[in-house]
Amino acid sequence: MTRIARCCCQACSIEVEGEPTLNAVCNCSSCKRRTGSAFGWSAYFRDEDIKSRQGELKAYVVKGPPTATRWFCANCGTTMIWDGMPGQTGFAAGCFAETPLPEPNIVAYDDRRCPWVTLPETWMKYSPS
Repeated sequence: MTRIARCCCQACSIEVEGEPTLNAVCNCSSCKRRTGSAFGWSAYFRDEDIKSRQGELKAYVVKGPPTATRWFCANCGTTMIWDGMPGQTGFAAGCFAETPLPEPNIVAYDDRRCPWVTLPETWMKYSPS
């Protein structure tokens, strides 16, 4: 399966092949700020699954903890990718609008979820120490 993540203005695109190694919704404050929403939806792909990149991405270093680098479209500002796990790249999962990802199956920081958000009870819960 080939998927293409695109920013809002479509000046940047990143093509990946295969399925994500991790597909999760996160309720931490960093993800909420990154998206301007109640949570962030993240998908991680192995670095070797990234087949092409087009457009100009600029970097923003999150001072943390944990420290991370996020890349966003230089034109429209859409956050597209970030580092986070060795050998893998995190993607803003909503950027795969035309080639959607499967339903997430993990929720991180469930204890920080906005009380009006309802998520499936079958999803695995992850809360780092």
